[in-house]
Amino acid sequence: MKKLLIAFMSLFLIVGTMSAQDSPKKMLKKASKNLSKYYQNPAENEAKLTEALDLVKMAFETDEAKANPEAWNTKGKIYNELANAEVKASLLDPNYVVKYPAAAETAYQSFSKGMELGTKKGHKKDALKGLEETIGHLINAAISTYNTKDYASAFNSYKDALDLHDLLTENGGKSPIADDAQKQEYKFYAAVAGYYGDKKAEATPLFMELAEAGYDHALVYEALFSIKSETKPEDGLKYLEMGRTKYPDDTGLLFAEINYYLKSGQLEILTDKLKIAIEKEPNNVTVYNTLGNVYDQLYQTEDKAGNADKSKEYFDLAYDYYNQALAIDAKNFDATYSIGALYYNKAASYTDKINELSNDFSAAGTKKYDAMKVEMDGQFAKAKPYFITAEQLNPKDGNALIALKEIYARSNDFEKVAEYKAKIEALGK
Repeated sequence: MKKLLIAFMSLFLIVGTMSAQDSPKKMLKKASKNLSKYYQNPAENEAKLTEALDLVKMAFETDEAKANPEAWNTKGKIYNELANAEVKASLLDPNYVVKYPAAAETAYQSFSKGMELGTKKGHKKDALKGLEETIGHLINAAISTYNTKDYASAFNSYKDALDLHDLLTENGGKSPIADDAQKQEYKFYAAVAGYYGDKKAEATPLFMELAEAGYDHALVYEALFSIKSETKPEDGLKYLEMGRTKYPDDTGLLFAEINYYLKSGQLEILTDKLKIAIEKEPNNVTVYNTLGNVYDQLYQTEDKAGNADKSKEYFDLAYDYYNQALAIDAKNFDATYSIGALYYNKAASYTDKINELSNDFSAAGTKKYDAMKVEMDGQFAKAKPYFITAEQLNPKDGNALIALKEIYARSNDFEKVAEYKAKIEALGK
């Protein structure tokens, strides 16, 4: 086994001799002979494959070879064997580095050209036989690159395999893709590879076909929502709604929907959806914080509108969900800071009212002013410990420092004001 491994590894290191003066026809003839010898005993004649490759490369520097269907078929056979040899080498050595990652793709292109240019029945038959082998190499390449997260390469290989399957079927060839169900599966992985491999435009038609065929996977709809929303949000929402109807329990679609309504500012719709998300992921602190933030924004909207009862309801709900987040993770910065901000913003909301009352020098006006100032100072005092804790959890967060500087300024603690001013400047804020 060790001797065989060394033989395979040396396959790509040995270069045969040839004459650049040979005609393309002679080069291709030599390449075919070397390939035949390699077929007879791959372990002992591995150098013949490399020699055949170099010969065919030289031949294809001429227009004569490019116009010859037999030349294209010979090239396809050589690249099929390169793909085959590398599969074997990879099986023998898990650390083997593939030297010809595009071998299967090149074989596919070569045999396809051989079929296109073929003027004799034998040309097309030879090319078709080669393509029947090539599709297996394309599928292997697709699976391998997908597993290593080389999604762009995986997309190309899966797409080529699908196209080749259709070509073989149309021409009476044999394909390892057994039925439509397996074809849909490969199409799905091709689309996913394109989605993650920055080939969304190429992947979109595949996702569309899968959706129309009712392919059973929520990612089809999540991907279409994401892709379509980039240019036409209403089209994206259509696919999101289709996915949510088909897969009501899928968290990926649920969170995609939540993010959509967050971005579009449709806060009231969000609350029920976030509660569903909490039911599905009860330990997900981020969902609690997000729901707290939604109620926080609703509180501020109602407060500005002067709806006291509703604003209090939303304030209490925001406070509750932030605290539920802290019950899961007592050192969660976002929840800690958000409670401080909740109190701070409530205190700040009194500012305009206090300024109005400051011009009322009547006894009643002064009494209202004093009462409201006590209330405002009390809210700032409630915010303070949360900001202090937030600073301890994340000393580099400038917002907590700015809030503390303002709170200390209001209480005339100028030593602390100077301290926090220095901290803020040190962060470059």
